[in-house]
Amino acid sequence: MDKKEQILQAALKLFVEFGFHNTPTSKIAKEAGVANGTLFYFFPTKDDLVKALYLDVKSRLTNYVAETMRGESTLKEILKVHYTESLRWALEHKTEFLFIEQFNASTYLKQISCEEIEKHTKPFVAILKEGIDNKIIKPMDIGVLFTLIGGHTFAINKYLIDNQLSDSKGTEVIKDTFELIWDMIALKGD
Repeated sequence: MDKKEQILQAALKLFVEFGFHNTPTSKIAKEAGVANGTLFYFFPTKDDLVKALYLDVKSRLTNYVAETMRGESTLKEILKVHYTESLRWALEHKTEFLFIEQFNASTYLKQISCEEIEKHTKPFVAILKEGIDNKIIKPMDIGVLFTLIGGHTFAINKYLIDNQLSDSKGTEVIKDTFELIWDMIALKGD
């Protein structure tokens, strides 16, 4: 692992444990085993570090989900895999999920450019738009659909983490809750 990656991993751990404001860069550098100057070489400010970590985590999640959706043919199957694998990734990467949750509730989110956010949301938005265009999904505002599904996904993941369910029970919850989402957004008969 290179020094930049060491810093990102240390920051992830400490931000989730202590929060953004209670984690000085000196503590991150110490945890990463690097000098303060090395941290600032890669990330000139703590804000830069927080945002870079968010983009790193989001990229890993986006890439993982994109890889798992290959080969699915129907819109329902594509959305189901997207939902299921997003939750599975979050369960396997609890610290990253908690960081994303913390980041989304902070003022940092407003500092991420629209282009950068779109890079991560565009594939999913395109899937929803295709569903509307093909009269499979109810004709709703894409932003509303995206928020509805995203909020549902975050809430279910929180439920799964908080209740520490068995694999089989967790799988059942994921399957059942996807069907609830599908029933909400699908046109009748699909």
